[in-house]
Amino acid sequence: MFKTISDPADCEVRSAIRFSNAKKVQPAEIHRQLVEIYGENVITDGMVRKWVRQFNDGRTSVYDEARSGRPSVVNDGLIAKVNEKIRENRRFTIRMLFDEIPLIPKTVLHEIVTNHLNYRKFCSHLGSENANECPRNEVTSQCFEISHPMQ
Repeated sequence: MFKTISDPADCEVRSAIRFSNAKKVQPAEIHRQLVEIYGENVITDGMVRKWVRQFNDGRTSVYDEARSGRPSVVNDGLIAKVNEKIRENRRFTIRMLFDEIPLIPKTVLHEIVTNHLNYRKFCSHLGSENANECPRNEVTSQCFEISHPMQ
């Protein structure tokens, strides 16, 4: 019996299909072998036949081809620009960034702030005991510096 491999990458499965197809193995037998090694839900018999047909037609790549769709507007320049705006005013909101950079949707700005720059809401609410001990701006600034020290 063979050891089963769980959660294979799509390109790994397609490489196995391409290899077996080059050895002139029939699509049904390729599917049976894939299920034996990777498990029941690896790929359908119809998809194996589709990939065999594509490899027979001359396809060599096992990776997905680029598809149409809206291209991402996130690039290094935009990330740097957003980071600069945040550094200018550390008490920022996504709405304030949107007002400064109106051509970029708020959802994209949120993605840049959270996923690319790794900023997060650190001090969302200051209790009354903190507010009495030190001014709000000072506490907020300290919280921000703890989460993102200046470089």
